[in-house]
Amino acid sequence: MESNALIIIAIGIASIFGLWVILYFVPVGLWFSALVSGVRISLLQLILMRWRKIKPEVIVNSLIAATKAGLKLNRNELEAHYLAGGRVQSVVTALISADKANMELDFKSATAIDLAGRDVFLAVQMSVNPKVINTPPVAAVAKDGIQLIAKARVTVRANLKQLVGGAGEETILARIGEGVVSSIGSADSHKKVLENPDSISRVVLEKGLDSGTAFEILSIDIADIDVGKNIGAVLQMDQANADKNIAQAKAEERRAMAVATEQEMKARAQEARANVIQAEAEIPKAIAEAFRSGNLGIMDYYKFENIKADTRMRESISMPPEQGAQRKGSAKGDQK
Repeated sequence: MESNALIIIAIGIASIFGLWVILYFVPVGLWFSALVSGVRISLLQLILMRWRKIKPEVIVNSLIAATKAGLKLNRNELEAHYLAGGRVQSVVTALISADKANMELDFKSATAIDLAGRDVFLAVQMSVNPKVINTPPVAAVAKDGIQLIAKARVTVRANLKQLVGGAGEETILARIGEGVVSSIGSADSHKKVLENPDSISRVVLEKGLDSGTAFEILSIDIADIDVGKNIGAVLQMDQANADKNIAQAKAEERRAMAVATEQEMKARAQEARANVIQAEAEIPKAIAEAFRSGNLGIMDYYKFENIKADTRMRESISMPPEQGAQRKGSAKGDQK
């Protein structure tokens, strides 16, 4: 009895497992749902999807949604996109949204956008509902030297035809910043820019900054403009300081040359005095030689000394009192 019970239990477990396997490889419920929804697909095709490692519910549910929305999609194309790693349900949802919004988007373009790594459904939503991008503060200097800091709001929508290979938001922001700098820099006065901030928008829009990008610029609005530094005055001050430093350096160079010249002249004066002293030292030798040779007599010598004394007296009279007293003292010392 016990062996019969075990056999019955084993047969029951095997039957349940076999039924589960059959239902897994033969999704009857999914086939019936497709049938009542108007999607023609056979059980053999669903079984082959399992063997190709494709989830039949993804393909069938996508076909059901497309059929109910009035779209005609090919099952083989959906399977090929699934095997390529694409998001089938996202593509089908995007196609349905684009069709309801009267937008031109075919299956080939949608799958290309999806395989490029972009969210095609989000792109369709952005094309229907434009997106606002806030630019970071952009600083520019007008011709009068005044710095202006502007912030812009850019309204864009997705360009479905250029989503594959088109530049992203970073390129849009960079081009907007370049356009703002160019517009402010070409203004003669910052006051004109403050009076008419829409002139920046017009100039930027005329440049066609959305070419080659995945977006289409609808409008550019200047949200805020602040007055920054007086860059022209700062540059002039820096130039004046630089000129002053150069002038000071040149003046210091001339002063150093003058000091060197003065020292050189003093050295030459000392050399001249030394030559005079050396020449005066030869006078007594010459007098002695004149005495020995008989060319100079004693009376001539006294006359010479009297002339020297008279000369010193006249010089002391013409000098101030203090210098005269010093000169007399030195004369007496010489006589001694």
